[in-house]
Amino acid sequence: MGPSGAGKSTLLNILTGYKTSGMEGSITVNGLERNLSSFRKLSCYIMQDNQLHGNLTVEEAMAVATSLKLPSATSRADKEEVTMTSNLSGGQKKRLSIALELVNNPPIMFFDEPTSGLDSSSCFQCISLLKTLARGGRTIICTIHQPSALEWLGSLSLECPSYHNPASFIIEVSCGEYGDNTGKLVSLNSNKEWNKNDLSQVQEKFKDVPNGSNGHGNNLNNGILQYAMQDMEKQDNAEVALLGDAALSPRRYATSELTQFWVVLKRTLLFSRRDWTLMYLRLFAHILVGFLIGALYYDIGNDGSKVLSNLGFLFFNMLFLIWYSLRSYYLAITVSDIPFQNGVFLAPVMSVPFLLFSGFFVSFNAIPTIFCVIYVVIVYLLTSQPPVWFRFAMFLSSCLLISFVAQSVGLVVGAAMNVQNGVFLAPVMSVPFLLFSGFFVSFNAIPVYLRWITYLSYIRYGFEGTALATYSFDRPKLQCHQTYCHFKNPLTTLEELDMTDADFTLDIAALCLIFVILRVSAFLFLRWKLKSTR
Repeated sequence: MGPSGAGKSTLLNILTGYKTSGMEGSITVNGLERNLSSFRKLSCYIMQDNQLHGNLTVEEAMAVATSLKLPSATSRADKEEVTMTSNLSGGQKKRLSIALELVNNPPIMFFDEPTSGLDSSSCFQCISLLKTLARGGRTIICTIHQPSALEWLGSLSLECPSYHNPASFIIEVSCGEYGDNTGKLVSLNSNKEWNKNDLSQVQEKFKDVPNGSNGHGNNLNNGILQYAMQDMEKQDNAEVALLGDAALSPRRYATSELTQFWVVLKRTLLFSRRDWTLMYLRLFAHILVGFLIGALYYDIGNDGSKVLSNLGFLFFNMLFLIWYSLRSYYLAITVSDIPFQNGVFLAPVMSVPFLLFSGFFVSFNAIPTIFCVIYVVIVYLLTSQPPVWFRFAMFLSSCLLISFVAQSVGLVVGAAMNVQNGVFLAPVMSVPFLLFSGFFVSFNAIPVYLRWITYLSYIRYGFEGTALATYSFDRPKLQCHQTYCHFKNPLTTLEELDMTDADFTLDIAALCLIFVILRVSAFLFLRWKLKSTR
């Protein structure tokens, strides 16, 4: 207990293993040196801010927690028995946060100011819940600002002065400013021995918790805690789980990595469907820009006199996909549009570390792919590009890959930098790739000592791929409605671009390689940033 800035949250971060650097000393569990990996499996941490996703209902949040934290062998009926919390209102976020951590029945629970922001009734329910959990055999460690302890102090003949902060008064008493009351405090605060097997006492204590006007308390009691008490009956002694790795399951996590990935994937798709900005505005932007570009470059794809304009369309098409994907995914990771940097992502990582890996690759999902396909179909048809299926497939694959690479660049920038630096550096970093893309200056015209940069430009491979899909592979001569069309022969266009020896397969392979490198780099930056905050 202590005022703001006293170090309560810092102490909890150290005890839970969230902060592992910048400290001295040792932490033991039942007299043994703590094994951090095992300890995290045995404990949970409910942070001060309720780390809940706004786009999930209470029942869905509980379903995700049970799918990730309970073994796959657990029947659906058992999971649904735990998740009977559909009547909880959004205002009871703290109790839901506790419920999310109770699903796997951890023997150690950390709470950072669990009563902050709660009214007196909810505060009483929360503290009664924690007290019941503690008397059921769990270790409960929490911080608090200002407990209601005037009656407790009055039993020691220590009357708090009027208009005096009770928390400050308790600290003054413990410091001896009102005499030596240490013995009295220890004696009164002693809980003695509690029979953890006496579940009747736990259930009787539970009946004293007020249910509230909406029945939320009764619903939580009969759901989460009844399950917890049933699970306690299966354990001979809760302390055995704290002694070391012998009592732990040989599996690293309760569920397989594939199950974790599938659960997070479904959760991400659910977020996207319910996020109006993410889903509908981006879809509208792709459709609107697609029709604008199609109207501007309408019916020029098969006109030999407008080849240069068509090349401008190919390049601007790349620019739109790059800038939109890079910008949106950079903002996504910095503004926490996807669950990476904020506590919504950090909290589950504490108990299920593979979510860091799963959640990262889940960001590459079907929704941006669908948007890109819709956009490409619109511009490809309106600009009258070759109506051949294999050419359309080549064009679409190049656009998809360049979009994925740009997403990865945005993720790297967002994971490695803060918002201020990223807003400035992200566009600057793209300038060299634009200059050496092959559109402004042909490859042969680039000085030899700078030509190596072209092999690093992902824009070059995307532009080259769409150009080859449009003009390569023995395309027939273009229509020409003028006396002379210099680029009537598609081979002439490729010669002008120095792409006669280009290989579409190499372009696709290069984009795939760059994509993998950038994704791995973004993941490493993200993991480094998470570790640096500890």
